[in-house]
Amino acid sequence: MPLLYLGAAHVALAVASAFAGARPEAIAGFFYHSWLVGLVHLVTLGWITFSILGAIYIVGPLALRVEMPARRMDYAAYGCAAIGLIGMVGHFLIEEYPGMAWSAATIAVGVLYMTARIAGRVRAARIQPAVKLHLVFACVNFWLAASMGLLLALDKVAHFLPGYVLANVFAHAHLAAIGWAVMMVVGVAYRLLPMTLPSKMPSGRSIYASAILLEIGVLGLFTTLVAGSALSLAFGLVIVSGLAAFAVQVAWMWRRAVPKPAGAARVSFGLLHAAGAGLSLAAATAVGLWLLVAPRSPASLHAAAAYGVLGLVGFLAQMVVAMEGRLVPMATWFWAYERSGYREPPPSPHTMRDWWLQAIVFGAWSVAVPALAIGMFTEWAPTVALGAWALFTGVAIGALDNAFVVAHAVRAGRTGSRQTTPCVGRTYRSGNSTI
Repeated sequence: MPLLYLGAAHVALAVASAFAGARPEAIAGFFYHSWLVGLVHLVTLGWITFSILGAIYIVGPLALRVEMPARRMDYAAYGCAAIGLIGMVGHFLIEEYPGMAWSAATIAVGVLYMTARIAGRVRAARIQPAVKLHLVFACVNFWLAASMGLLLALDKVAHFLPGYVLANVFAHAHLAAIGWAVMMVVGVAYRLLPMTLPSKMPSGRSIYASAILLEIGVLGLFTTLVAGSALSLAFGLVIVSGLAAFAVQVAWMWRRAVPKPAGAARVSFGLLHAAGAGLSLAAATAVGLWLLVAPRSPASLHAAAAYGVLGLVGFLAQMVVAMEGRLVPMATWFWAYERSGYREPPPSPHTMRDWWLQAIVFGAWSVAVPALAIGMFTEWAPTVALGAWALFTGVAIGALDNAFVVAHAVRAGRTGSRQTTPCVGRTYRSGNSTI
């Protein structure tokens, strides 16, 4: 299941970036049209959401102390999500909105099943209650965002929603991006970052701050954007306060770093991607707060397009790359050990990735994000094309690097007898630690 979701995620982002690179004039300019909305959903649902769902099968046993064995219903949910995504984006491209609405409902069914399962498993997990609160909030916010998305899809056909259409779209986008994706990233990061740095793990009531502030902020922002209220700035500041509370915890972990394990690379490209994502988040935050007070004008619409690139591609999408850099080798180590019949431990996960391929991926993302943001702000198609093809290169090389990593498990299966006990999806104890 993790490979199915992560593989589909790479295909989705590759298709989106290739389309943007081949037809930059179609997306440079006013952003609310069917083609660009279709590409945005390839990023938000295809790359970000599918990556989260695939990663949860690995993060669950490794970091959250929950079992996530794949069931038949999980494959059915994946099928619904994949078919729905293809239909949704395809109907956006041909501007057939009734088909788009049905496809949106199909993908919602698949993801709703998965988020309900995640929320149920996390509630019983033996981890910090504050971390569980982040993850449950994220799942609930996805249900709310999916409901609003379906209403927007039906409104394309029946035109029944009141208010300004762009305000409704912005409200839906923020509920999905911040309430679902950012909340999930923050919650998982409290458990995964100490394994990546490595460092001591934060605990205590202070972790509740980011969950409560982000939830109050995103629900308030959603409501005020729909209503056209000037209070949207206040709730935007509450969201910033929640992100700042998380940043304080990250600084705490950084100051309490522990020695790296043997074989760990001196340069961690996962941390570099996370740092790049943090810079994009800071820039997106500044632009977003300005947009909450700026009057509607051509300049504000241009800034909104750049804001979307910085928040979705620069922050959330790049955080997926940082997450994969750590999770895929760790999962492959377990798979390889299982497929070898537990006869010989595989190479260290820290040595499975190719340094040069990682460097190319990081360089490509470092070019792609600012080029796309500048190109969308200035409406200059050549800059958009440069960023899109750089992003395509990063995704393609990243997929190749992941394939080389997973090949360790394939080679291990040829040299040992395979046993039936799955590694990913179960909880293992080693000394005082649980993985």
